[in-house]
Amino acid sequence: MKKRNWAMIAAAVAGTAVAGAAAFIVQEKRTEQPPYTVERTDGPVEIRRYPELLVAETETKGARQAALGSGFSRLADYIFAKNRGGEGIAMTAPVLSERDAPIAMTAPVTSERTGDQWRTRFVMPAQYTRATLPSPGLGVTITTVPPRRVAVYRFAGVANDAALAKAEAALRGWMAQEKLNGGAVSYAFYNSPLMPAPLRRNEVLITLPD
Repeated sequence: MKKRNWAMIAAAVAGTAVAGAAAFIVQEKRTEQPPYTVERTDGPVEIRRYPELLVAETETKGARQAALGSGFSRLADYIFAKNRGGEGIAMTAPVLSERDAPIAMTAPVTSERTGDQWRTRFVMPAQYTRATLPSPGLGVTITTVPPRRVAVYRFAGVANDAALAKAEAALRGWMAQEKLNGGAVSYAFYNSPLMPAPLRRNEVLITLPD
């Protein structure tokens, strides 16, 4: 009898955990994302066009992962009203990490590298304008991302430096075959660390001429 009771309890706990995980995954998939149109799809590669985007951004220094974490925390404090008054702002996806881009370059939630400096950005929900957003705290700036055309390589799993380098090499190889010249590189992260790695959506984006 005791074994049966423990089995029933274990099954109930497992069922609750599965249901909770499923609800979490559904909630993440509902997170607002910036709009774009797809010009072309070839396996994991897409050519996209993004409109102008309103973003909050901050700059940090150091290795990519540490700089991204610092930038994310600073922007999260702004989003969740921890370093300012007023209500919080809904999160959006993706988090983007950009490197070797000029200072004027912007993107959704990004971390962009110039030397040892990275710029991290969050895309603001579509309901806001620059005038209606709460004033940013110290180290956070509100700006816009100009319309852009990009080549995108999508992959799942943990987006560590090795995985990003492999995806970028694959995208550049595809672009070389298609005789496409690229510009700034962005890394896009759509999920929190709680999302199972096989279900995570990561992207490498390279700007293209119009």
